[in-house]
Amino acid sequence: MRSLPRRMLRAALLHADTYEEVEADRSSIGQATLIVLVACAAGALSSYVLGTRPELPAEQVALQIALAALEPFVLWTGGSAFAYMVGSSFFRGPETETSFAEVLRTTGFAFTPAWLRASCVATPPALGLGIDLVARLWVFLAVVIAIRQALDFTTPRAIGTFGLAAVLLWLVMWGATVAPLPF
Repeated sequence: MRSLPRRMLRAALLHADTYEEVEADRSSIGQATLIVLVACAAGALSSYVLGTRPELPAEQVALQIALAALEPFVLWTGGSAFAYMVGSSFFRGPETETSFAEVLRTTGFAFTPAWLRASCVATPPALGLGIDLVARLWVFLAVVIAIRQALDFTTPRAIGTFGLAAVLLWLVMWGATVAPLPF
């Protein structure tokens, strides 16, 4: 088993063999969870630093920070579930052999670049927003590679799986925000 920092570096550098290693290592789910939880903290910190303005009410700032903290976890669990469902059924190829846990482990490591979002504390706001955008795009790219490796896909199939899973997750989240409450 490789060390967590080494795995994270190689995952951030988009090394496919690292995603294969994590896919095969059942014990790496704890490491993947830790990566996502730190990404949650980095998102909350980024939201606090970049989104705090004196004219905003404290409740709105608190809600914004809470949502930013939850976003990586929801994207990881929900996105992985939809990627597994879509990839193992609609885009399944003859070589596709996977489980939800494998997808969860690989996509968890794909959130490593999200740690960059915490660096906005030491930068001017415009640069912080740029870093935030780069980190998000880097995570998206890493997730496509993680899906490709976990589902034993070609890159176009992985992109299709990612896209359809993202649309499904968006529809669920949108539906949850517009649905009437039961009470």
